[in-house]
Amino acid sequence: MGVTNSLFQSDADATEQAYRVRWKIEELHREIKQVTGIGKCQCRALRAQRNHIACCFQVWVCLKRAARAVDRTIYELKDSLLDDYLRHQLSNPSIIFKTA
Repeated sequence: MGVTNSLFQSDADATEQAYRVRWKIEELHREIKQVTGIGKCQCRALRAQRNHIACCFQVWVCLKRAARAVDRTIYELKDSLLDDYLRHQLSNPSIIFKTA
């Protein structure tokens, strides 16, 4: 039986466990939307859409594992991916702009 407002549901532990599972699912949806760009697919063919979704899930799994390994959130890890590159470009720019 799912989590409901039913008065017949008296097992508090089962209710709490169900809410924990629901929360993990909500976290997955939020993270995969914000971190992988799953909603930005512009493909029309169903096969291409499925491939895009599958790739997004693979990226999420890899980022989640890496974030756990370094004890950071998936958001912190994603934001830090280009930190070294940005520092290097600021100190040694590969493109030099000249003003008139």
